[in-house]
Formats: sequence, C-alpha cells, structure tokens
Amino acid sequence: MKITALIVAAGRGTRAGGNFAKQWQDLNGRSVLETTLAVFQNHPKITSLQLVLHSDDLARAQHLQGVSINTGGTTRNESVCAGLEALAENYPPDLVLIHDVARPLVTNVLIDRVIAALENHKGAAPALAVSDALWLGDQGLVTGTQDRGGLYRAQTPQGFHFGAILDAHRTHKGQAADDVEVARGAGIDVAMVEGDEANLKITLPGDFARAAKLQDQNMDIRTGSGYDVHAFCPGDHVVLCGIKVPHDAALLGHSDADVAMHALTDAIYGALAEGDIGRHFPPSDPQWKGAASDIFLRHAVNLSRKKGFIISNIDVTIICEAPKIGPHADAMRARLGDIIELDLDRISVKATTSERLGFTGRKEGIAAMATITMLKS
Repeated sequence: MKITALIVAAGRGTRAGGNFAKQWQDLNGRSVLETTLAVFQNHPKITSLQLVLHSDDLARAQHLQGVSINTGGTTRNESVCAGLEALAENYPPDLVLIHDVARPLVTNVLIDRVIAALENHKGAAPALAVSDALWLGDQGLVTGTQDRGGLYRAQTPQGFHFGAILDAHRTHKGQAADDVEVARGAGIDVAMVEGDEANLKITLPGDFARAAKLQDQNMDIRTGSGYDVHAFCPGDHVVLCGIKVPHDAALLGHSDADVAMHALTDAIYGALAEGDIGRHFPPSDPQWKGAASDIFLRHAVNLSRKKGFIISNIDVTIICEAPKIGPHADAMRARLGDIIELDLDRISVKATTSERLGFTGRKEGIAAMATITMLKS
C-alpha cells in the first residue's frame, strides 16, 4: 500500500514573527520544516512525501532530499488541492496524510493511529476533547459561556483514501477550516482518533520556546563510536568514504576494505545497540567478498530510520601517514551525504597521523574512528 504524507508549507505565518516564514525558523538546531519532514521520512509506513511551498521559497528548499515539491496557492485549500493534483498526475497513492508543517512534534504513534483508522473509514483525524471552560467575549469583557460538551480541538495529520479526498477538493466551493470540513462537505465520514497534547501548532512567537522544551523532554539522544583497521596489500588505490584515492598500495579486506566507512557503519550500529558489521554481514559469507561498503552503511542508516531515529551529525577521523586525505575530504563528505541523505554541514571527515608511531606510522595500514549522534523525539 502506498501512503503519501502531504506537507502543507506555503503559508507566510506572519503571527509567528521573525524575519522569514515560521517553517524556515530554527527549532533546536534545524528548521521547523526539516523537523516535520524528518518524522514522516523516517516513518516505516510512509512511502513518499509531497511538499507544498510558496513560490518564493523554492530556492530555499533546493537542499531537501527525498521529497517532491510543488507550489501552493494563496489559501490553504488551494495549496492542499495543488498538492493532491500533483500526486494524481505523478504517483497517486492509496492513502494520503495531510499535515500542517507547523506541527513539528507529531509522533509515529499518532501517525499510526490515523493510518489504522483508515482501514475502516475513508477519513480519519486526531482530536482532543475541549476541557477548559469556554466564554463568549466582546471588547475585553465576558459576555456569556459556551457549553463545551461534544467539542474537540482538531489536529493533523488528517488522513484519507486518496481518491475520495481528491474528488472532495475538486468539488468543494469556498474556503474551509481544514480538510475534514472539505471531506464532510462531500459526504465522507471522518473517524476521530486520540490526539496528542504535544502535537502543538506553532502560531505565535512564544510557541517556538514551548515546542523546543517539549522536544527536549521527549528526545532520545544516542551516540555511537566505531573503530576499524585494515592492512595494506599490493594495489594502486585505496577506497575511503566511498572515494577511490590513488596510492601505491591497496587495503586488504573481505569487502572493498573501506576502513572509514566501516568505522562509521559500526558507529551507527553501536548507537542502536545492534552489534557491528560482522553481525549483519558475516565475513564468512562469500556474497560479501569485494562488496562495496556503501551496502553496509545504507543498511545501518535504514535500520536507524526504522527505529525512528534521525542522524544529526557524523565525525570521521582517518589515521594514516599516506595517502594525503585533505585533497579528497570534500568528495568524501559529499559521498557520505548522498548515502545518508544528510547536509554537508553535519558531516566531518578529517585526517591525522600517528607521528610515525605504531603500524600506521610504519605505513603498514590505515585506521579510522567515527562518532555519530542520532535523535528520536
């Protein structure tokens, strides 16, 4: 089953303050938009993402990976409809989850509730019962009360069978508070699932601090380290971080002997408490003889995503007297960024010598160390 997350991010959000739209503002070191996207990108049941942006923000989004982008309209309805039409034209899913970008603290548990409800309903959305007393007011004075019975606070993601919500938006006239209103206007029953108090919508300046505090409270932070060594053998190049570096020797190993990528892969497995490369890819298995080490790294990265983690940053240190690493470091960072789908400013590749001491100092081989930090909220 194909499930697409449609992230609506074309609004200007002026009430939130700041020098630019709230989705591009910082939340604990990354933008609100990137935080929201990461949740859906790392959810095992979400097969694709469709992002709807304002035309002025397209250049700002060029670094985003693993997401299709289209421009929205002047209203939320128009933006959602534009996103649905883009999906219909290119790769219509079975289900679509429509989510406001300004709710970056949505969890896998909440997403799962919506998806589960769609097994028996054409629409489903999270909601929280109103518990506070409700007043009517005018000019700063209380003018009456409102019965709160049967009232709920709506949240997103709001999920639908794709064809049903596409038809509903195509026929809807005028504006609507959200996609549930559009669906109900087309006669679609929408099931309510339990919402989440932490799934707040960033609207006002103070909401950034509230969101950051909630994120810190719920954050699972993991750190992993990896270390690997390979001896030299006859050859004319070594492979480091997926890059062929000319040298008067090669590295000896069952796979391509990419000592740096092996250390990084083991760092990820270590942070996940999942052993090491040998546990997942036994050297006794002939199918891995000569294998490219990006196979191992991709497996570790995918495992981290299945467990709901976001890789925050990586730091790789290569220890050798030769070859020179500096001229190739940027290419190595770029290669790792492509595999991990991580921005270059979160990837460090550097080198050092052992001052001619030990086996690396005697130019008998290369060692590498790697450290990684990953997050799950």
